[in-house]
Amino acid sequence: MTKADTSKKEVRVEDLRRQEAAAADVAFIEALAKLLRENDLTEIEVEREFGDDDELKVRLSRGVTIAHAPAPASMAAAPLAAPVAAAAPAATAGEVDPADDPGCVTSPMVGTVYLAAEPGAAPFVSVGDAVEAGQTLLIIEAMKTMNQIPSPRAGVVKKILVSNEQPIEFGAPLLILE
Repeated sequence: MTKADTSKKEVRVEDLRRQEAAAADVAFIEALAKLLRENDLTEIEVEREFGDDDELKVRLSRGVTIAHAPAPASMAAAPLAAPVAAAAPAATAGEVDPADDPGCVTSPMVGTVYLAAEPGAAPFVSVGDAVEAGQTLLIIEAMKTMNQIPSPRAGVVKKILVSNEQPIEFGAPLLILE
């Protein structure tokens, strides 16, 4: 066997490894997409490291339509339009959308809201409380991580728009500061 023949075999073996890895990556991504659909998630992100210079980063997300924003015609037929349409009737003609309030604090992530540090504990803030910039307003749990949500500025809590243990989407109104 010549050196050229050995080199060709090595190239073929390496090509086969790459093809197998690509097929495994596609299968992994398809499994993540299935997980996203079956659990009604809006986003999932995974990072896998296989070695020093070998890693896979995948971020899958579904388009989410916000109730007060006009939806493009293509989104109107999407399966996600139904839950959003169901949420729209909650705002009556006389009500103002809380997201339009200049003191609205919105969610920086998707997760579950907790108004207190632990069950049975006093909430971080209540309506009428004066808060300082940086003070914890609530916690959002995302992927088993508790994320403290700080006040963006000093003010008084005018209205709390979420309840304890409520699932929350990115950009959803949490509370209003005066």
